This record gives sequence, structure tokens and C-alpha cells, in this order.
Amino acid sequence: MIFRQLFEPVSSTYTYLLGCEVTGKAMLVDAVLPTWQRDMAVINTLGLTLAYTLDTHIHADHISAARKLKQETGSRIAHPALDNLSCADIGLAHKIPLNMGSITINPLHTPGHTDNHFAYAIDDRVLTGDALLIDGCGRTDFQNGDAPTLYHSIHNQLFTLEESTQVYPAHDYQGRHVSSIAQEKMRNPRLGSNKPLAEFVDIMDNLKLAYPKFIDYAVPGNRECGVCSPNVPEALQQYCDQIRDSQQG
Repeated sequence: MIFRQLFEPVSSTYTYLLGCEVTGKAMLVDAVLPTWQRDMAVINTLGLTLAYTLDTHIHADHISAARKLKQETGSRIAHPALDNLSCADIGLAHKIPLNMGSITINPLHTPGHTDNHFAYAIDDRVLTGDALLIDGCGRTDFQNGDAPTLYHSIHNQLFTLEESTQVYPAHDYQGRHVSSIAQEKMRNPRLGSNKPLAEFVDIMDNLKLAYPKFIDYAVPGNRECGVCSPNVPEALQQYCDQIRDSQQG
């Protein structure tokens, strides 16, 4: 399997490129609108053809590139079926595999950050979206988030994976790239060392995070698989702008 981790700096989002060396097909997980051209440049350089885009959930901090990539390449949009998006070509369901040549994606329903959040397990790694981050986890105070639900999702779906499983999150804000299930079970300050549910809920209830500055545009736009509203204020246009100067971003 060809695997690349690509970074979008405005929202600190990791996009993941998976390529099948047998069929020459590729998929992008959590592609971000301003960097779609960069992602396609990488795919083309590798001699691959984009077949699918997947999102882990309806994002609140960026616009998905799924719709744009479908328009440009004919790729198919795969998305958690529970969100019931009319723009999705494939509805993903818990533990029902999605196959692309030699690559098998195992979707895992991991609600709590959002009610319909999914992680994707592939061989010896798992793309955890916003559910499990490196030394952290996604917030639970919007989009039907719920701290006890997230706790159980992580413990019952992610922490039951092999401890050697590599953890690739959708975001990191400190320049880290990868963790492991063993590391998160041991040292995650919110969830590790068998931290009890009540303590986790107390931590999440007292984060006192600011209201996400792009959520009011991102959520409705992502329910359409990636549409940036014409009403986005100038100060937030960087979330919508296409790459102008270089296909390498």
C-alpha cells in the first residue's frame, strides 16, 4: 500500500492518501478544499488515479474537498451513511468493509465528537479522525457531541485494537505525526492509564474552549460534501481559497 500523510496548515488537518499498487487507484481521507490541487499533484506524481474520497465526519473547521475532487476527477464520495448526505455516492457502515483493489478499509463507528463520527482501520494503522488525537481527543460540546459516548467509543472501538496499531489523527497542533494505541492507552492525559469515565467527563466539561470560528460555514457546506458559502467573511476566506501560486501549495 502507498501511504502519504499530507498537512493543511490553516486548520491543522491531516489528509491521508492511500494508493493500491495493484490497481493504481487512490483514495483521500479528510481532503481539505484549499489543498485539493496539491493532493492531486501528489497522486499524479505517484501515477495513481483518484477513485474515492472519504471523510471521517462532518467537519466544523474546514471545507471538505470531496465535491471539488469529484467534479475534477470523477471520484466517488464515500461518507458515513448515518449522516444521510444526498451528495454521497457510498454510505459507509460500521465494520462493513470498503475495498479498493488490495486495500480494505474497515469503518468503525466512533461517535462522541460528533454523533456520526467514523474511524477507518487499514491493516496495521487506524485513521482516527477527531475522536482520538495524539495525547488528546476531539471536543464534545457541539454537533451532538457527548463526552460519555466518546469515552466508550475510544475504549470499545479503538483501544481494543492491537496495541501496535499506528494512530493517525485528523489533526495535530504541535507538529506530531503518529502515535500508537499502546501509547494512547498508557499516557493520553484525558483517556490513558485507565482513567475512569467520571474523570474524563469532568475534564471535557471544563475545557472552556472558544466557539469554533468557522463552524457556521463549515457544517452546512460539508453537508453538501464541500461547498464554501459566498457569504464567508473576508477574514475567513483562507478556508475557501483555491491554491493560486503553486500546485505544491
